[in-house]
Amino acid sequence: MKKILIILDGIVAKNLMQRIVETNTGENYYDIVYVNDAIVPDQKLSNVTFYKFDPTSKSKLAMVLDKNIHTEVLVVLNSKDEMLSVIENIKSHKHNLQMNILDYWNLELDDPYVNVYKGIEVLANGMVERLPNIPVVAQNIGLKHGEIMEIRIPFGSSYAYRYIGSIEQKDWRIFALYRNEKLEDLKPSLILKPNDTILVIGEPKVLMQVYSAIGKTRGQFPMPFGHNLYLYLDLYLMKKHRVEKAVHEAKYLHKYLKNKKLVIRITRPTTVGIMNFIKEQFRDDESVIINIDYHNLGFRKIRKMDFKNLDIGMIILSSEMFKNKEIANELVNTKVPLFKLGKEPVGATKNTLIVLNDTKSYEQISPIVFDVSSQIKTKTKIFDMDPNGFDDKSKLLDHFENLSKIFSQKIEIISCDKNPIRQLRKEQDILQILPLKKSMFQKRFSWSFIYTNSDLISFDMAKYNQLLIPIIED
Repeated sequence: MKKILIILDGIVAKNLMQRIVETNTGENYYDIVYVNDAIVPDQKLSNVTFYKFDPTSKSKLAMVLDKNIHTEVLVVLNSKDEMLSVIENIKSHKHNLQMNILDYWNLELDDPYVNVYKGIEVLANGMVERLPNIPVVAQNIGLKHGEIMEIRIPFGSSYAYRYIGSIEQKDWRIFALYRNEKLEDLKPSLILKPNDTILVIGEPKVLMQVYSAIGKTRGQFPMPFGHNLYLYLDLYLMKKHRVEKAVHEAKYLHKYLKNKKLVIRITRPTTVGIMNFIKEQFRDDESVIINIDYHNLGFRKIRKMDFKNLDIGMIILSSEMFKNKEIANELVNTKVPLFKLGKEPVGATKNTLIVLNDTKSYEQISPIVFDVSSQIKTKTKIFDMDPNGFDDKSKLLDHFENLSKIFSQKIEIISCDKNPIRQLRKEQDILQILPLKKSMFQKRFSWSFIYTNSDLISFDMAKYNQLLIPIIED
């Protein structure tokens, strides 16, 4: 969180203060120094503190500067002399504090710590843009309310290493991407990478939420896939104790993950008792939606209908669902994560675990690994095991170590030449995170010893809870 000092007075101050309120993301703290009560907004914000005094007072300004460590100062005043006095007072107290000032007087300031915003030039540019055949800058396109925004993808963002087609874009769209100062050919399979700059268009309020979500480095999952969790229960395929377990696990995930709602979709209901059990678990919980299919519409129709209306970010399924051919055929092309419930209770999870395989897949899922770990408060274990000694994963390990620092997460890397699946079977109380691959849903021989792909062998295990993250495959 950054602490910003803002000094306001004059004809621009009220409108500027209103813009600060409208664009507030909660990611900054503001100290506002003002003279005229007219600039104080009706809406009070918890991250804004107001101080009423003459900003040219050196002693009073020093009091505010000493109270907090400010990263920068924004100064908008109506008088040239007052502006110069305030700059001098700030420089004498904290000489290396970054300042941004609004200049209507063509001030001659040669200071690397003072950024001058020429008000006359801004007005002139605005007038010129009214003339025909003159290019319009982004801030003046459309309704001038902020329908177009430029966003940089930071390291550790939950949007990094996500392909554009997997990102839920409701009321907003990515329409351009710049990488290494070049415009990329935009397509659904293009993967966002740290330091990419995207141009987005949409409702201004929605864009502010997107900006906030992209800028955060932890605690966003199931975003960017969607906001809500989705538990699918086919009561005809599931035994009573498996239904009860699935409900309890979904309830736990709903509590700890940063989703908005839990949607429980029930199809082919069996007994009144099991239906009453499900409803009783969420009595008076407005964040849970229970929808029942009495007409046996089938998973494909239900999924398409619910995905269109419910902003689903993750599907929760018991292992029985993956064995059903109709459901499996539909899941293979899903664009949201799948949570496959194992035999172990989710609440007992002590470690999130990944068994490194191909670099491209695991690079794509890496931010989600640490995002989920931070939310369910687990340590991350990484198996770097190559019995044949042919595959060097040093670059991929460096990537995970860098992300762990960004997320402030501890990781344990286990490197050896042992069989990774044998070591995996010794683990307890883990959540394994895997890339979601089409080959997982293809028919395989019953004797697993002929397979060497650790992702496929892991997927076939029923013991562990597994989170499958969609990726772009070659």
